[in-house]
Amino acid sequence: MLSAPAVTDRALVVDGPGRATVREVPRAPGPVTVQTLVSGLSAGTELAFYTGTHPALHTRFDPELGLFRRDAPATGYPVTRLGYMEVGRVGAGAVPGLPPGTPVAMTYGHRAGYAADPLRDRIVALPAELDPLLGIYVAHMGPICANGLLHAAAEECGTDVRSLGDGVRGRRVAVVGGGVVGLLSGLFARRHGAAEVVVLDPTPARRAAAEGLGLEGLDPDATDPAVLLKTRWRHGPGDRGADVVLQCRGRVAALACALRLCRPQGTVVDLAFYTSGGPEDAATLRLGEEFHHNGLGVRCAQIGRVPRGTAQHWGRERLCAETLDLLEAEGAAVLEHLVTDVVPLAEGPSLLADLAARRRHVIQAVFTFAAGA
Repeated sequence: MLSAPAVTDRALVVDGPGRATVREVPRAPGPVTVQTLVSGLSAGTELAFYTGTHPALHTRFDPELGLFRRDAPATGYPVTRLGYMEVGRVGAGAVPGLPPGTPVAMTYGHRAGYAADPLRDRIVALPAELDPLLGIYVAHMGPICANGLLHAAAEECGTDVRSLGDGVRGRRVAVVGGGVVGLLSGLFARRHGAAEVVVLDPTPARRAAAEGLGLEGLDPDATDPAVLLKTRWRHGPGDRGADVVLQCRGRVAALACALRLCRPQGTVVDLAFYTSGGPEDAATLRLGEEFHHNGLGVRCAQIGRVPRGTAQHWGRERLCAETLDLLEAEGAAVLEHLVTDVVPLAEGPSLLADLAARRRHVIQAVFTFAAGA
């Protein structure tokens, strides 16, 4: 008996450093088919795979020990599951409460289709009236940013966090980095009652996007931002600086800047993804200066975990719901100021090459998929 031909999907694949292509990849089995509408590029993470600097290419993470290990095979190339900001439409198969045709947000990579399993995959139903371009943020990117605010709230309230506003309401917030994570985090902070939100980024287009979202943009290269903001933000004698600092740029120099912005005994909530780690980084960070003398802290707020003691009330589904709430209120501004490039999937390899070579600047690029592709 002849076996049925394997099902494949067109996907963006990184075959090696500086080498990307769009080609057919096998579809793993699953009871529910999803046809992709759009897929968002997470430039920091995906360029790390494209340039060969992502740690998963060279080391293997041991979840039991919590260590990246170099004594075991790493994932390596090719990277066939690239991306985590997909919006699709449910096709064949049954998901309770999700009839065929329902738009959903998922995290399965830049590919034209996917076979989902409700027991394995997070499938977030989207309101029919929500623009699919906004849906790219719902399953993963928005929760990353919401989790940053949740960590800021936990610094203030411990485990008794009732609202994402508990850490920022009425307070002065500095956001280091005006990429997608920084801009969405700043928008979350403003929506949840921050008295002021200042986004620091050297790129004029990103500062303009911040201003378009109703935030303040500041060029950290034009003046010393710590002197400027600490002169402006006074709490008492010898107590100046940001109440909350959200560090959203994957450079050690950005973390050093974030530490300088904090008021004494403050904490930097770090949402950045760092791919460097050379000996020069320690000198750049200068832990013997503000970090030591002002008694500061750094809290990693990556989406892999929420603050200790809050998981019962603040799971991923709630962070997705908070993201939908933000997008329903601010969607028009997000579309206007964050989504800068919408291109067919076929242009993915050239876009990655242009971004890696700094020939092109985007804030949020989105890939589209032709019907039946």
